Amino acid sequence: MCAFVLVAEDDEKQADLIRRYLEREGHTVGVVHDGRAALEQVRRHAPDLLILDVMMPEVDGLGVTRVLRAGPRPGEHPAPGASTLPILMLTARSTEDDLLLGLDLGADDYLTKPYSPRELMARVRTLLRRAGGTAHLPPPDPDARVLRAGGLVVDERRHEVTVDQRRVECTPGEFELLAAMAAEPERVFTRPQLLDRIHGSSGYISARTVDVHVLNLRKKIEANPRSPQRLVTVFGVGYKLVAHHAAAGGGAVAEGHGGAAARHEA
Repeated sequence: MCAFVLVAEDDEKQADLIRRYLEREGHTVGVVHDGRAALEQVRRHAPDLLILDVMMPEVDGLGVTRVLRAGPRPGEHPAPGASTLPILMLTARSTEDDLLLGLDLGADDYLTKPYSPRELMARVRTLLRRAGGTAHLPPPDPDARVLRAGGLVVDERRHEVTVDQRRVECTPGEFELLAAMAAEPERVFTRPQLLDRIHGSSGYISARTVDVHVLNLRKKIEANPRSPQRLVTVFGVGYKLVAHHAAAGGGAVAEGHGGAAARHEA
């Protein structure tokens, strides 16, 4: 798996260490040392992954994330894929509120300093695997499905989400969560179950991460995010995806790209 990874880290020794570990795994690496340069490089080179330090000069990591997820200003050229670019945030801030702020702005994962380089590489592999479908990565799984829950369609192979035929841009973490729920509409998922689908068994990641992803998804797939009708809360348990127009039996239809269809019972 070879990808172009942009590292934005103002500590030159840390940046060089990250670069060397990434290159050992076969990736092409770009390095910048401030947020303004990071934004410029994303616009110019469309990386497959951004490793982003929070505390940087010019524009900090939170500001970079906010700009990338908000899209271009009037008159600016859009950065290809910026709204869905996987972002792995590095932070010395250890409070839960600080970490969740990054996720709320659109980061996909985070590591707190000091961290193990091996753990960092494991997170990189996970994010690249989730994102898939870029020019630098292997072709997606031919057995990937198209999942449908009413007017919501999750295409695993193309890594696309549509709601009532309207394209919705999702981060890799949001896509992973939505795909898990679309495979079993009407099933109630607990937060730990959804967290495991997104981050695996990393036990130190807060279950509130799921709440942040759900809030962001509701802004994208609900007509009125304050009164959700698709992605609903089951109080005291977790969340479920409602199949408004599901076929009898409440299952989602998963279509293989070869034409075969299979029913997944809720």
